[in-house]
Amino acid sequence: MAISKIGILGAGAMGGGIAQVAAQSGFEVVLCDVEMSFVDRALAKMTAFLDKSIEKGRLTEEQKVESLSRITRTTSISDFNAVDLVIEAIIEDLEQKKKAFSELEQVCKPGALLASNTSSMSITVLAGATKRPELFAGMHFFNPPALMKLVEIIRGYYTSDETIAELDALAKKMGKVTVEVKKDSPGFIVNRILIAQFAEAIRLLEEGVASPEDIDTAIKTGLNYPMGPFELQDFTGVDIAYFVMNYFYDEFKETRWNPPQAIKALIRAGRLGKKTGAGWYDH
Repeated sequence: MAISKIGILGAGAMGGGIAQVAAQSGFEVVLCDVEMSFVDRALAKMTAFLDKSIEKGRLTEEQKVESLSRITRTTSISDFNAVDLVIEAIIEDLEQKKKAFSELEQVCKPGALLASNTSSMSITVLAGATKRPELFAGMHFFNPPALMKLVEIIRGYYTSDETIAELDALAKKMGKVTVEVKKDSPGFIVNRILIAQFAEAIRLLEEGVASPEDIDTAIKTGLNYPMGPFELQDFTGVDIAYFVMNYFYDEFKETRWNPPQAIKALIRAGRLGKKTGAGWYDH
């Protein structure tokens, strides 16, 4: 099936970014969220990004207008009835994602592909909320989608070879580099490695080995990473790192994934209102 029209469920940082990449790549896009203000905010961010690209000579005004014209705004998933693919990019909550896919199953036309942008959850479990598990896969973009090149294409237990091939080709049309995750394992490739690094960096801090600043400096300078583990957690959200650690711990039942006490304390501080959006460099 030739994919020409893509539905994006969720207009946050990831959903909005994926919508932008798809529209700039020539695809028609239907961008949906629960409130139109969320969709409008995503469009405003896209416009600002494209304006900067024009200033840098990477884009023309005409290309910007054409890209934005390919995006249809909506708050109703019923508007996904004619899309060839839906990419889900809502909150990292298993039950909410399953509910969303159950609803999409009722709306999407026969043969339409379904994909989740989840960074860690089971594709097989999510596909179980639909009647088309062979047409379901993971399509994990990285933040920010307009700049990050990688897309992980993840197989669920029932995902067909044809579905993997179509999503792989689609990502490459968007200018992305793809890797195939052949086995549905929590965290896939990147987050399986990244979360282990986060946890070990936090343990170094707890043991008094070094400060967050020096750990970040060591990793950036010694391994040539663009950001250290504490900087990266602050950028992507400490709460997300904490959630994924807990998810891994529940799935693997191994103590190495149990979130260290320091991150638990940081999350509690945020929830008690001592620091909204608590981060390592705020304490």
